[in-house]
Amino acid sequence: MRNLSALLRRVTCVVLLAGAIASWGLSGARAENEVNIYSYREPGLINPLLAAFTKETGIKTNVVFATSGLIERLAAEGKNSPADLLLTNESGLLLQAVAAGVTQPVKSAVLESAIPVQLRDPDGRWFGLTRRARVVYASKDRVQQNAITYEELADPKWRNKICIRSGQHTYNVALVASMIAHHGEVETEKWLTGLKANLARRPSGGDREAVRDVKAGLCDLAVGNTYYMASMLKNPDQKAWAQAVRMLFPNEADRGTHVNVSGVSLALNAPNKKNALKLMEFLVSPEAQRIYADANGEYPVVEGVAASPLVQSWGKLHPDPLPLAKIAALRKKASELIDRVQFDQGPNF
Repeated sequence: MRNLSALLRRVTCVVLLAGAIASWGLSGARAENEVNIYSYREPGLINPLLAAFTKETGIKTNVVFATSGLIERLAAEGKNSPADLLLTNESGLLLQAVAAGVTQPVKSAVLESAIPVQLRDPDGRWFGLTRRARVVYASKDRVQQNAITYEELADPKWRNKICIRSGQHTYNVALVASMIAHHGEVETEKWLTGLKANLARRPSGGDREAVRDVKAGLCDLAVGNTYYMASMLKNPDQKAWAQAVRMLFPNEADRGTHVNVSGVSLALNAPNKKNALKLMEFLVSPEAQRIYADANGEYPVVEGVAASPLVQSWGKLHPDPLPLAKIAALRKKASELIDRVQFDQGPNF
């Protein structure tokens, strides 16, 4: 049944893509006042942002949304691709797009001055647009401490008390890569082995399900991204999960909390490159940053733009300044290390 659902989702994505490409025309989708976007970000999250862009510039936005397959589609379309921009919900997809050769570098003083250097590609092939932190959700009832470090997650005092999604999920691969950057591969393997021993169950589900299991008493700590707090609070079926925990920002007293980004890349064969660049630069304007970050429950990347009142209520974010490009270079080692310790097999009770 699960395989059938996945197949139906893939078919739906292909149909949406085909319909959009047909509506954009067969001439490379070039238009004087349009820009074509392939988006991994849900329409409800980006539509207010794109509406503001169209209102300001008069440029129409055409969007294809899919949960998977967009990078592969770009590669298959090659020079005939109608896509101008690729919007992603995390940095792993940006790196995958670069590796697939479907992006092109952008040189923009606006983007380079607005986005901190550690949150963009040194060669201009991708740019972060919003930040999220990988934090610890702690039970309000069973966890008394108000501070924690990633290193502490391997402390035996948390034996059988931590819930987390698959170690091979891109969020966790990035976290492990950051640990390698800070501590080296040998020490990170020891840490990952200790974290595995402290798990309450095999890694599974998503970040929200890990928080659900804290609420249920299966574990005391869950590792998850900050924006899931916002999404759980909006969902009547999940609100109680969110209310059962508080967020702890690891390492806020020293190097800072690991952050990741949603982002954007300019497509290799963008037919409307000028309009695409206008949209990219609009995305880092104060107005767009507020709209985008508020809609997603995330942190703006542009200094001086305030997060939403809800996000601010979680506490001040002290981000790890480690460049995402350095983390990207260590992702392969991180993935191999996760497999080496057999992390996804869970604890050995």
